[in-house]
Amino acid sequence: MIKVMFVCHGNICRSPMAEFVMKKLAAESGLEEIFIASCATSTEELGNPVYPPARAELAKHGIGCSGKTAVQLKKSDYGSYDLFVGMDTANIRNMHRIFGTDPDEKICKLMTFSGRSDDVSDPWYTRDFARCYADIEEGCRGLLRSLRERM
Repeated sequence: MIKVMFVCHGNICRSPMAEFVMKKLAAESGLEEIFIASCATSTEELGNPVYPPARAELAKHGIGCSGKTAVQLKKSDYGSYDLFVGMDTANIRNMHRIFGTDPDEKICKLMTFSGRSDDVSDPWYTRDFARCYADIEEGCRGLLRSLRERM
């Protein structure tokens, strides 16, 4: 089993969107050997549900996320997951701060799986949840291809 943790700042927009998009893509492709979760690098939104516009964007694509609440990344998570997939450069920096080191090179940025070096569009600032979803879906499709090669 491969364990993937998606990470963003608050765990109410991008990382839970990635979690549930990836769960859908994995199920559709018949890959049941992947455990998928998401978390925050900050404490600001802990316990809060997925942000309503993010939830609405997922629903437009037939994806539900009920019951998901924001949780924080912990140093002890490093040994429990195979990949930590950040949505932007700040998330990558914060994961390195939380873990202190990345000896197994588990930390990566989502868009690299689609051959891009940019960040996932942040709808908290842009209000463009459709663009964010498109970035996430593109990155998750690339990640799924990468995971298939590992299996």
